[in-house]
Amino acid sequence: MKKLNQQRDLFESERSFRLLVEGVADYALYMLDPKGTITSWNIGGERIKGYSPGEILGQHFSRFYTETDRANGKPARALGIAREKGRYEEEGWRVRKDGTFFWASVVIDPIYEDGELIGFAKITRDITERRNAQLKLEAMQKQLAESQKFDALGQLTGGVAHDFNNLLMIISGSLHILKKSATSDPKLERAMSAIETATKRGAALTNQLLTFARRQSVNPQAIDFAERVGAIREVLDAGVGSSVRLAFDIHSDTWPIKADVSELETALLNLVINARDAMPDGGAVTIQARNVVLNEPPLAGDFVAIDVTDTGLGIPSDVLDKIFEPFFTTKPIGKGTGLGLSQVHGFAHQAGGTVKVASELGKGTTFTILLPRGMDAPVRDAAEAMSFRGSGTVLLVEDNPDVALVSTGLLEQLGYEVRRVADAEAALREIENDAVDFVFSDIVMPGKMDGLSLAHHLRQIRPGLPILLATGYSDVAAGVRGDFPILRKPYEIHELSEAIAKLPR
Repeated sequence: MKKLNQQRDLFESERSFRLLVEGVADYALYMLDPKGTITSWNIGGERIKGYSPGEILGQHFSRFYTETDRANGKPARALGIAREKGRYEEEGWRVRKDGTFFWASVVIDPIYEDGELIGFAKITRDITERRNAQLKLEAMQKQLAESQKFDALGQLTGGVAHDFNNLLMIISGSLHILKKSATSDPKLERAMSAIETATKRGAALTNQLLTFARRQSVNPQAIDFAERVGAIREVLDAGVGSSVRLAFDIHSDTWPIKADVSELETALLNLVINARDAMPDGGAVTIQARNVVLNEPPLAGDFVAIDVTDTGLGIPSDVLDKIFEPFFTTKPIGKGTGLGLSQVHGFAHQAGGTVKVASELGKGTTFTILLPRGMDAPVRDAAEAMSFRGSGTVLLVEDNPDVALVSTGLLEQLGYEVRRVADAEAALREIENDAVDFVFSDIVMPGKMDGLSLAHHLRQIRPGLPILLATGYSDVAAGVRGDFPILRKPYEIHELSEAIAKLPR
């Protein structure tokens, strides 16, 4: 009787356990024989993998593996490890009945009876959602780290470039004054020409640094991209050289983009030159543009995607994360500054967009600049303002005495009487006491009020007074939004003349 009761209790225990295993819906719990044939199946296996018991019992468990894993002998290797080490655990791709993939957490335990292997217990969980969440979190963490790195680099490069721009302003302005009074000594002329060339080169490099730092003064406007590309076609053709074919695929219905014209042209030229250097034996570069609607904050709304694609060598994966850093280059010494792609990165983000890169070794690279749609009518190129002799009194607001001396000399050569003050407060007092015809002010100045705040205040108290702003860089310059014209340092006399000629009067 006692033995009968024990057998009944064992039967009930086994029945309860079987019902428990078969009723678990979140885990695939099943048994394999020593060769890997499926001998039991539960509702979790049917829910996760799609097979009913009648379809899967008696089949080999390798059918759950990808074709590549089967070809590599992974199923047999998993059972071998379970036998030798007492357990096998891994995460990897598995295949459902309908052919779709899922990311699985797998555990295989060997089952012994009287010391003999009678099969394996296998547990499989579908953790695709958890993996996707983890990957998304890792991507966000990587993006944050990249953003912090670029911000730190931006602060460093921006600070250095700001001071360097003032030095270039002094050099270029003083050089212009010297050229006016120099004698016709060939040696002196060659020396001044060399200084002028070096100054322009330094200004271009500084401009790229400031764009990367997102501290370049900008004049955003609506731009017809196809028209703009047509206007600089010869420059782009010269950039790629004779061994590279330059093609265009710009849709006729492409929206206008909102960006700084000069920075857009520089970014395109940098990408074209970068593509040329990636094709030492020649190839093709294609510039495309298309409309896209984004809904992934912080980029949401209407954008224009500009693709620059080459058929070159491609970019190695270990280099891809570094290409936008300033001064990073894979080119030989003297062949590149490492500032071209950093300018592209800074320009795109400064304009309210971004830049992405996709590359495959041996097949080429595509850089995609995403720029916001310009809602205003595109600005058409106007005839260049002619240099002219001005008249009247200009109030120059500049805290750097050396820069002020150069600016005063240039303004006087244009025919103006100059009154110079060192800060915004002094400028307001000067305007109260004496009449001036227009104000020419630096943006970054010491004191409670910078040049932009001064301009807004003058707009209130003297609505019709023309105002021209100048800066090497300014975090607040991006907030001007076209309210006031901005002249970039270092500037030459013809640029100053043109800027003054365009002031509303």
